[in-house]
Amino acid sequence: MSGVFVIRAGSLSLRASRRSAVVCGLLAAALIALALWAFTLGSYTLSLGDLMSVMTGTARNSVRTVVLEWRAPRIVAAVVFGAALAVGGAVFQSLTRNPLGSPDVIGFTTGSYTGVVLMLLAGASSYSALAAGALAGGLITAFAVYLLAFRRGVRGFRLIIVGIAVGALLSSVNNWFSVKADVDTALRAAVWGAGSLSAIGWPAVLMSSALVAAVALVAPAAQRRMRWLELGDDTAAMLGVSVERTKLLLVVLGVAATAAVTAAAGPIVFVALAAPQIARRLTGRGSTVDLAGSALVGALLLLGADIAAQHAIPGVVLPTGAVTVCVGGAYLLVLLVRESRRGF
Repeated sequence: MSGVFVIRAGSLSLRASRRSAVVCGLLAAALIALALWAFTLGSYTLSLGDLMSVMTGTARNSVRTVVLEWRAPRIVAAVVFGAALAVGGAVFQSLTRNPLGSPDVIGFTTGSYTGVVLMLLAGASSYSALAAGALAGGLITAFAVYLLAFRRGVRGFRLIIVGIAVGALLSSVNNWFSVKADVDTALRAAVWGAGSLSAIGWPAVLMSSALVAAVALVAPAAQRRMRWLELGDDTAAMLGVSVERTKLLLVVLGVAATAAVTAAAGPIVFVALAAPQIARRLTGRGSTVDLAGSALVGALLLLGADIAAQHAIPGVVLPTGAVTVCVGGAYLLVLLVRESRRGF
């Protein structure tokens, strides 16, 4: 009988893997189509033929400027940043074993925001300085939440509650800094804090992409350990996993993915919350995390939100974060209702 169960389990796992591969392929195709459409939108209308001429090197200078200097950095940033936010969200949702365990819900994004605000107050403006501030702020917040939530180990619901409390405290600190700073610095912090891709250029895209690429290199090993931890701390320990050290390393990974985006574009919320859950339902993975599917869904969500921010209201360009807040607020309400019925 045990052999039959093993065969059935293997068959189900293979079927889930095939479905996941198919869904990821469809998501990648949809992402490419959406990106091509984004290139054609704007006051300077382009066709697919214009895009082909840029790729072949036969385009007019005006077309090359619009595609490569104006639109490409923003589109690439939306794809890379959306994927990074989704990976960060998947990591923390797996750690907490709760769909509310997102870095923007449990305060880590707010901590990164605090780090950037401090760097702005110190007079720093380069991406490397802001990235360092965002990473330091996120990590310090994460470790503070981790220590406050630690009671013979870390449990997901306690981590979420402590994280929400710490995030609320840091939000007050950020508001206090904005009030005490000079007008120019406060205005820069407020504009940056709205979460926007409008000022993104190639230097910030390339530097943040390098950090995201480093996260992607360790993602396969991280996903394997996340699956072990989802079996339960005791089971993971029996499999030879150093549970608490692994959790700390995953926290660093999730914060790094989130900080790379926060430093360049500000706190763009709800992508990290929604993307992993949507990916799980599409791929049929159930409770097992799928970083590749989450990254593709996150890229689609953020690119779609950025297109809506630019073109949904004629003549008005909204911050991308404002669109994700509107969509994510409705999603969070539905999620809270569902989780309250389950008793978390």
